Amino acid sequence: MTDFYDNRRVLVLGGLGFIGSNLTLKLVDCGAHVTVVDSLAPGLGANWFNVQPVRNRIRVVVSDLRDADRLTALVRSQDVIFSLAGRVSHIASMRDPLIDQDINCRSQLSLLESCRQHNPAARIVFASTRQLYGRPRYLPVDERHPIAPVDVNGVSKRAAEMFFTLYHKVHGLHTVSLRLTNTYGPRMNLCGFGQGFMNVFLNRALTNSRIDIFGTGLQRRDFNYVDDVVDAFLLAGQDDRLDGRIFNLGHADHASLLEVVRLLQRHADVDFRCVPFPADYAAIDVGDYYGDFSRFHEATGWQPKCDLAQGIAATWRFFDQHREWYLESEHDSGVRSVQRIPAASTRD
Repeated sequence: MTDFYDNRRVLVLGGLGFIGSNLTLKLVDCGAHVTVVDSLAPGLGANWFNVQPVRNRIRVVVSDLRDADRLTALVRSQDVIFSLAGRVSHIASMRDPLIDQDINCRSQLSLLESCRQHNPAARIVFASTRQLYGRPRYLPVDERHPIAPVDVNGVSKRAAEMFFTLYHKVHGLHTVSLRLTNTYGPRMNLCGFGQGFMNVFLNRALTNSRIDIFGTGLQRRDFNYVDDVVDAFLLAGQDDRLDGRIFNLGHADHASLLEVVRLLQRHADVDFRCVPFPADYAAIDVGDYYGDFSRFHEATGWQPKCDLAQGIAATWRFFDQHREWYLESEHDSGVRSVQRIPAASTRD
């Protein structure tokens, strides 16, 4: 897997964010020539510290994917493109649906058009979401499960997926979509609005604040440690047999939210309580969810290596060591680390 990327030209969209930065670090280790693109939009997790270990070995371009002219220049001559830029907040998508559609759908169509016209040979891997399934009708959820999103984010992501599949069928582009479940690990955005319950739980534990669990806490979810997700993206970016296909990621084990808190309590003296769902959160909650990733396993051999206890321990160690880069103080807006732009970056 790693040999494939040696000396390849790779574009990581959203590369200063959580998954994108972890992917960038691994690609550099694999010998790839990496260009990172990020808009630095507030609240979406862009953080210069995320790529600090390799910032002198990558090119960073501050740009928005909705700028078609700049995007065209960026996609030229790239061998592989990983599209991880976008909004992940489900609740924010309901409160500002037009922005969600613009960022999560129209920008992906712009990417596909740029590749169709200027680099049709590139392989493109799109980060989708399990949220588009909505409330599971059966568990584990496989790719044959009905699509029934409960929020705008799920609709936007599904529409983008359909564009990726369409551009493969009609124009021959080499596209793959991965439906992510609850990804966690080092470099998560701990202070962004609506980033997910794992981010909130970690923030609360690191700041010695009480964790509020919506509902009973018995809701069960599956979790993927970010290193496993990075491996999945690397596999998807190198295999022509996956062209035009859509795959779930997931984990064979699943845990309740209460169990997640108890694992955090191994590392922090944190209290918790169960509280009723706010009305807007209740309207889009999907209840229990865990996915069937056997289709991707059969196609690539991928399966997650990290269990939840190991992953939470590694995540805790990272943030405990680097908390000043990821936690807001009473005098800090949370963008301090985003605004420290190294001289090696470019604003195209």
